[in-house]
Amino acid sequence: MSATRVALVHDWLTGMRGGEKVLEAIAELYPGATIHTLLHVKGTVSTALQQHPERRSFVQWLPSAAQHYRRYLPFFPTAIEQFDFDPYDLVISTSHCAAKSVVVPGRARHICYCHSPMRYAWDQFDSYFGPAQVGPGVSSLLRPVMARLARWDAATAGRVDRYVANSHYVAGRIRRYYNHGSDVVYPPVDTVFYRPDPAAEPEPSFLAVSALVPYKRLDLAIGAAARTKMPLTIVGRGPEEGRLRQVADATGASVRFTGWLEDEEIRILYQRCRAAVMPGVEDFGMVPVEAQACGRPVIALAEGGALESVVDGVTGIMVKEPTVEAFANAMSDCSTRAFDSAAIRRHAESFGKDRFKEQFTELVAQ
Repeated sequence: MSATRVALVHDWLTGMRGGEKVLEAIAELYPGATIHTLLHVKGTVSTALQQHPERRSFVQWLPSAAQHYRRYLPFFPTAIEQFDFDPYDLVISTSHCAAKSVVVPGRARHICYCHSPMRYAWDQFDSYFGPAQVGPGVSSLLRPVMARLARWDAATAGRVDRYVANSHYVAGRIRRYYNHGSDVVYPPVDTVFYRPDPAAEPEPSFLAVSALVPYKRLDLAIGAAARTKMPLTIVGRGPEEGRLRQVADATGASVRFTGWLEDEEIRILYQRCRAAVMPGVEDFGMVPVEAQACGRPVIALAEGGALESVVDGVTGIMVKEPTVEAFANAMSDCSTRAFDSAAIRRHAESFGKDRFKEQFTELVAQ
């Protein structure tokens, strides 16, 4: 394997969220690999990733791409297909949008670590581009564009030799939309860095760490915080920030928006929160595992990847319905329930980075 020429592909590099942490772990396995990406906003990812050689698409140089790259979504198929992989033997894509659709030479192998088939092109159009999000006129114009993108996404699914899903939930989506099987390897969580602080006492506040996008359903967490009169801290940025601030003001919720923070600051918030809150349907969700690695319970919707990372009643509370009332009840319950921090930590350790690297390396070797 040492002589194998490896290329990495990632949709875009605009922050160190869950997908980028997976890319970082894979990049550690291939320190000389070139990263191909639609665009890279300098200073937004780890030093380890920035040290890799890099190829960027023409999207990088479109007007205001760093701030509004999602506006260029219709150009992504053309951009991703223009990368040249002739020099490589192995291509590894980490994809939730277009990265899995690169064109590789016939002698090369393409492994895709799939975070999810393209959500907004398939089953979550209204959450991203519905009339309530972008207005009726823009929504009606975008619908055929996204339908065309979904057809392209399905038509190019065969360009991957082997799919690796980040959860059994996503494996089902890959089967449904791509008609392909997949292996499941849970994402890597740095359980050495994310650890409990024995001196930290839980504070009577809740924490959400998330990109501020529609499907995360942070409005439910804000509404629950207002109903229970419990403080909520939201770490993250995204196009929903303005609307979420309006929801907080309208409901009278005690919400603190911090923007993106350094990992060290987020770790302190994990260690001191009453619980982390995850009201949306996640493909897997690294945040709940990071919180559990810090010994803190998680309140999560009982759908999607959370069913694979949170043990109801042991490491958190699973909420059956996506309503403000249901999450408010869970927050009230969590405030009076005693959780075993050591048991929560032990569960999180099964999602460590070493485990990920070992399992992923075995799949590549096969």
